Amino acid sequence: MQTVAVIDYGMGNLHSVAKALEHVGAGRVLITSDADVIREADRIVFPGVGAIRDCMAEIRRLGFDALVREVSQDRPFLGICVGMQALMDRSEENDGVDCIGLFPGQVRFFGKDLHEDGQHLKVPHMGWNEVEQSVDHPLWHSIPDKARFYFVHSYFIDSPHPRQIVGRGHYGRDFAAALADGSRFAVQFHPEKSHTHGLQLLQNFAAWDGRW
Repeated sequence: MQTVAVIDYGMGNLHSVAKALEHVGAGRVLITSDADVIREADRIVFPGVGAIRDCMAEIRRLGFDALVREVSQDRPFLGICVGMQALMDRSEENDGVDCIGLFPGQVRFFGKDLHEDGQHLKVPHMGWNEVEQSVDHPLWHSIPDKARFYFVHSYFIDSPHPRQIVGRGHYGRDFAAALADGSRFAVQFHPEKSHTHGLQLLQNFAAWDGRW
């Protein structure tokens, strides 16, 4: 049976992610902060919630920045929400925080005065929204284009590489909802809270061989 390591650095919806993975039959799901267990896992999930400064402080304290760079090279790897943002070069949250740098690009604030069609939009962006599948990818298997997923975020991904943007969202402005590069896939939304389509994405991840 394959093992899926959910990286525990003290910041994330670890148990809800683990339960969703177990529900789709992903294999033996381990919530762990043990670097050796993470290295031996067949698949890696990197969730995250909260302020990026606190997340990156714990990630660096535990040496998980280097570990994430290592293990995401040769097996399926999934970043979720702040776990996705931590993979970027830098976030402007908390007066600017350097991140892991697996994906080029910045994490930017939606702004306090976000409008569309004359309507004020609340920040954080919270609730269901469409994701346009801009690139065909194995993790979109059996998920219709413009399916709705559940988001909770005040900061968005600004990526300079369109080829890596495999899903796009819109909330007052366009943003990268999903990024992919080799065996790495990352989403701004919460698949574990996104019902049928989110579970399908996790099931796809459990079956994915990491090639794209």
